[in-house]
Amino acid sequence: MKISDLKVGTSNVTIQGKVVNKEEPREVVTKYGKRLSVANITLQDETGSIAMSLWGNDIDMVNVGDVIEVSNGYVNEFRGTPQLSTGKFGKIRVVEKSGSSEELTNTEDEDRSGDLPEEDIPTDDIEDS
Repeated sequence: MKISDLKVGTSNVTIQGKVVNKEEPREVVTKYGKRLSVANITLQDETGSIAMSLWGNDIDMVNVGDVIEVSNGYVNEFRGTPQLSTGKFGKIRVVEKSGSSEELTNTEDEDRSGDLPEEDIPTDDIEDS
């Protein structure tokens, strides 16, 4: 599957791409008051690019220039833009990163964008005082 094949609602996605942009992590608060760290990335292949959010420990594991594989992901829409998500059962594996390969799997203690029910999507960025 290629990025150009991804449409909102596509599930069971397995795709590889290069991280071409990574925003600085920020802390957000869900409507239930839970604080989460999130960083947006852009994943690109030869057919296009798509937005993706990294949550919790995944933020430090993925950097610009890395080639990653997302397996069992899905495409949702956030603020009118298609976004690739890993969800509760998805995985991120770093395919090319300084000669090493790491697999990031979701655990009950980690937060991922796909774990958040729609009503629990972060609503506010927290600004540093």
